[in-house]
Amino acid sequence: MDRAAVTKTVDQAWNDSVLPSLSELVRIPAVSPAFDADWANSGHLDAVIEHVRAWIDDRGIEGANVEVVRLPERTPLLLVDVPGNAGAEDDDTVLLYGHLDKQPPVGGWSEGLDAWTPVIRGDKLYGRGAADDGYSGYAAVTAIEAVRAHGGAHRRCVVLLETGEESGSPDLPAYLEHLSERLGRVSLVVCLDSGAGDYERMWLTNSLRGMVSVEVTVKVLDSGLHSGIASGIVPSSFRVMRQLLDRIEDPATGGILLPELNVDIPANRIAEARAAVEAVPGMVRGSVPWPDGMRPVSEDEVELALNNFWRPTLSVIGGEGLPEPADAGNVLRPSTTLVLSFRLPPTADPEAALAAVERELTEDVPYGAEVTIGSSEAGLGWNAPDVAPWLETAMDQAGDEVFGAQWRTMGLGGSIPFMGLLQRAYPDAQFVVTGALGPDSNAHVPDESLDLPFAAKITSAIAYILDAHARR
Repeated sequence: MDRAAVTKTVDQAWNDSVLPSLSELVRIPAVSPAFDADWANSGHLDAVIEHVRAWIDDRGIEGANVEVVRLPERTPLLLVDVPGNAGAEDDDTVLLYGHLDKQPPVGGWSEGLDAWTPVIRGDKLYGRGAADDGYSGYAAVTAIEAVRAHGGAHRRCVVLLETGEESGSPDLPAYLEHLSERLGRVSLVVCLDSGAGDYERMWLTNSLRGMVSVEVTVKVLDSGLHSGIASGIVPSSFRVMRQLLDRIEDPATGGILLPELNVDIPANRIAEARAAVEAVPGMVRGSVPWPDGMRPVSEDEVELALNNFWRPTLSVIGGEGLPEPADAGNVLRPSTTLVLSFRLPPTADPEAALAAVERELTEDVPYGAEVTIGSSEAGLGWNAPDVAPWLETAMDQAGDEVFGAQWRTMGLGGSIPFMGLLQRAYPDAQFVVTGALGPDSNAHVPDESLDLPFAAKITSAIAYILDAHARR
């Protein structure tokens, strides 16, 4: 494969074809179903699927089958099936993943920017869904085209673009089961929905944390009572909640105390975290916009990385039973409800973790207070397999020729449950989990943007990998 020509073709495609279509994609308010209960009638998810489908159809890729797959009462999915070329036998499949649903717009965008208006400033395209994850389908298809145009080979490629990722991919397991025979033996998974430590090199994500979410209510009374009458006699529901949480989390350090939520961090992941921090000093600490005077939980950046990539954490993400300050009266409240979100180590068992959390919250409750568990959720983490020699060579070539810097690996503190599902389904596959979500790309918050030159480089690197995979 003429790799220099591949890079030129990719750059031209991004300028001439991808950017205009991706800009129009930004205009479609295709928020994920969790944020649009009437998504089926609003039609925005269908519109974003149709927009990308039409662009791919116009590319005229020989032999490609572009199909919208719909299961009853589930969000639509776009499937692009491209047969292998250049004599590459179709005895295995490359699965390239991305998603087209978006986070809500939220307020606070900078002057001249808003969620649904594409704006190009310098090398960045601003707008909701540009970086997370609208570019992914364009990058995958463009990489396939570039391989074909310049003497490269690729095995059968299936591009899968879902529309429920920002809601936790609730429909994806059903689609994977529905499509399992059609997908066949998947030997390489490329996920274009991940992040980068900087814009100077390619980053492979080597782990993703799992998650557990629990809604818990502590009730001490049937109705509120005047605090002057009841306090000192009836325990505060908030204090009981604090005692229960202290069973789970060390209040001084934030360390999680339950063994089911902890694992031994593999030595190779510790070494890779150290190498990432050495390559980009300040990468971890700089990922957070710190208020004046605020300090991180550690001054050791490697420890911060391991905290974020591998150690379990608890965040209280919602609550009920507490009135707004302006409405607060001298009342001993009858109950307190909190939503607890746990990030788990990549290799922890989420079901065992959920059971352990619920046990600590409900057994031997102080004062006999009533504890009820509401909605709960458990999601798989993911720990990447070792990088195969052929993939390492391809990454080295892309690092030298496309980025001009050595590639690195890093964990991510978030979750993509799909990766855990895929690893269980295809235990022998290689995984390339990467993406253009670099510093200040602002996924989920105001001023989301895509670094266009970096996205083009990621596209070229995927072309290198497809060709190397076919010739391995």
